[in-house]
Amino acid sequence: MMDERWVFYDKVKPEVVAEGVTRRVLAYNKDLMCVENTFEEGAIGALHSHPHTQITYVVRGKFEFEIDGVKKIVQAGDTMLKTDSVIHGCLCKEAGVLIDIFNPMREDFV
Repeated sequence: MMDERWVFYDKVKPEVVAEGVTRRVLAYNKDLMCVENTFEEGAIGALHSHPHTQITYVVRGKFEFEIDGVKKIVQAGDTMLKTDSVIHGCLCKEAGVLIDIFNPMREDFV
């Protein structure tokens, strides 16, 4: 789907990436990628890092995020900036959806 101008949600199959977590890779090109992550309550986004800058937008739900050793509770409307190689992860406190934007795109997701 790289460089596709129109990406229709119902055509993108969710991929299970962890217990209680699914991912849909949406529109992207080599420089930018949009990804939707759906979490069940109690699901964990394990601590990790990658060489991409990432912005996360909370669509719905409540999450405890850890970024570079600092933990905060976030909910619908909140955003987080994770610069390249910073360690981050989350625990879903209330079922929800996150939108991640990556620069450059995550080749490991396709």
